[in-house]
Amino acid sequence: MSKNENFAEVRKNVMIHAPIEKVWEYVATAEGIAAWFMPNDMEPIEGKEFIIQAGPWGNSACKVTEVSPPNRLSFEWGKDWLITFELKATENGTELTLIHAGWNEEEQTEFGESHLEVRSRMSYGWDGLVLKLKNVVEA
Repeated sequence: MSKNENFAEVRKNVMIHAPIEKVWEYVATAEGIAAWFMPNDMEPIEGKEFIIQAGPWGNSACKVTEVSPPNRLSFEWGKDWLITFELKATENGTELTLIHAGWNEEEQTEFGESHLEVRSRMSYGWDGLVLKLKNVVEA
């Protein structure tokens, strides 16, 4: 990989057996996101700043960058990352794709860890989180 070339995005796909409008509520509201991810005060309004309470890492500043109900929501997370939820209605429910972008081999997080260290840990973490989201929505 050449210097300053972004790492590949972390992408996670899951089929959720629920209508797209129900899945949207879990990715586009503070209460929905808190049910499977972390406490937050997000509102689905482009430009709206909010906080994710990231446990031992403290509070992370975020900003909603795109809202296109019920198919797409994106927000900046911290100084580096962009999180996007893409939803697609299917015969069996909703196909959800989570995209975690903004990785750079020369960058460090605001917590002083290199993106190189954090990316694999976050990718693994998202595996469990999208499964938790699926289980919460389908319950």
